[in-house]
Amino acid sequence: MGDQDRTPRTERGRRTLRALLDAAAQEFGAKGFHATGITDITRRAGVALGSFYTYFTSKEEIFRALVTDLSAQVKAHVTPHVLAAPDALAKEQAALDHYLDFVSEQQLIYRIIDEAEFVAPDAYQDHYRSTVARIAARLQAGAAAGELREGVGEVEAWAIAGMNVFLGLRYGVWGNDRELRDVLERAHQLVADGLRKR
Repeated sequence: MGDQDRTPRTERGRRTLRALLDAAAQEFGAKGFHATGITDITRRAGVALGSFYTYFTSKEEIFRALVTDLSAQVKAHVTPHVLAAPDALAKEQAALDHYLDFVSEQQLIYRIIDEAEFVAPDAYQDHYRSTVARIAARLQAGAAAGELREGVGEVEAWAIAGMNVFLGLRYGVWGNDRELRDVLERAHQLVADGLRKR
């Protein structure tokens, strides 16, 4: 957050920061970056305008922080399920399953991340690069363990990330007119066929 360390040092400060980020997600998600004002965010968060400036110097800064926060929320939601999966292919299945679960509940992430391409392009790229790095690390670990074919890595990770993003958009945001279990099984079969050790 800005050039100086503005990390909250108290529980009250952490709650205020969380309230600001949650309010920013709702406001930016509903109205977009340009139509949202700082006062819209503070009003929704139920905090004074001065409290905003304790944590952020501008609307651009909270937007950038929000993109980073949403990335962290996806990671926090998905990672425990991935870690609990018994093997490399099950990890990818768990990742997609719980990503779709997350975006079904947090549909605004798509509008915010898409808008970040223009408002905060570095945060936008960081969001996708960090996601793909996690997938690539999982794939490489699976290959090293002999569970996946040799040589899988960055290219396959970008392909899986792209598939997950568009499945989330179609079935998590636009609406699910088919059995989600069928969607997950079909997507997993596609990934498994491409990654399975031959």
